Amino acid sequence: MKKKVLIVDDSAFMRRIIRQMVESEPTFEVVGTARDGQEGVELTLKLKPDVITMDVEMPRMNGLEATEAIMAKQPTPILIVSSLTTEGAQATLDALDKGAVDFLAKNLVSSALDVMKIRDELVNKLKLVARSKSALTRIKSSPKKTPGVITPAGPGGTPRKTFATQRMAIVAIGASTGGPRAVQDVLSKLPGSLSTTFVVSVHMPGAFTTAFAQRLNSLSELTVREAVNGEKLQDGVVLVSPGGRQTRVKRRGVTNFTIEISDDPPDSLYKPAIDIMMSSVAEAYPGRSLGVILTGMGHDGLEGMTLIRNKGGKTLVQDEATSTVYGMPKAVIEADMADKIAPIDLIAGEIVNMI
Repeated sequence: MKKKVLIVDDSAFMRRIIRQMVESEPTFEVVGTARDGQEGVELTLKLKPDVITMDVEMPRMNGLEATEAIMAKQPTPILIVSSLTTEGAQATLDALDKGAVDFLAKNLVSSALDVMKIRDELVNKLKLVARSKSALTRIKSSPKKTPGVITPAGPGGTPRKTFATQRMAIVAIGASTGGPRAVQDVLSKLPGSLSTTFVVSVHMPGAFTTAFAQRLNSLSELTVREAVNGEKLQDGVVLVSPGGRQTRVKRRGVTNFTIEISDDPPDSLYKPAIDIMMSSVAEAYPGRSLGVILTGMGHDGLEGMTLIRNKGGKTLVQDEATSTVYGMPKAVIEADMADKIAPIDLIAGEIVNMI
């Protein structure tokens, strides 16, 4: 059965372009288009689509208001289509706060080659967002039954090795789809007195990570900022990997650790790649690092978490019930590389316990 798609955009040109891209995929069917947020809410209630593409800036009712209304009346997976600007980034983060699952930050008017790439990205994100509906429904319908923290057994049910006894000097956090809200939840609950450094990598473009770091800083007792090439790591400071580039942690002597921002490798699927960041953390802080994987698609982070654990560090993973997309956490758990599994509301407390 085809997935039903509703397109909400005040531009007739954009509605037509998005419709053509969506309908080029046999698994989707566009069941309606809306010219503003108010019409989008009305059509959502009437047509009950499986997934919605949502513009942000629209007359009568904007995309933020529409997202909030839809989540209250007819919870539906929403993909925000946003511009690659600072204003667009801030508005998109607001929409994610209100319940949107993911975003597409692209200029849909480009060369033929770029349009094909954007079409593929749009279709792939829509498939992913549509599949997240069960997670959205679970979280909304049963918030009172919060699962607890799980300590998995080793292979064949054997007990796990004992945790490293020395203090964890660094916490490396990775996330993808659903990640902005998850990271906000975690950092907003951490005490400002922690004498640990943090590095966070989320799959986001450059303009978005700048706005994301600023938002996190306003919500957290810790100091949060976007990482800069060459800066030293400090306790109580959270560094957010800039989008579109790779972040590594480098050891420069016994107690000197710095950030390296580069374009290497240039052909990486993810920029920033969680595996690259976490692997560098494992090498720089052997036995003294805590890796945390939150909601996200694919398996980025598995290699890094494996290295962290093999070098004597600890690993913590978000559970399936509270993950928007249970891809990255599942990969770590199935590889038997998760020391602890916890719902998102208990992740911050587990970080404090494990460091």
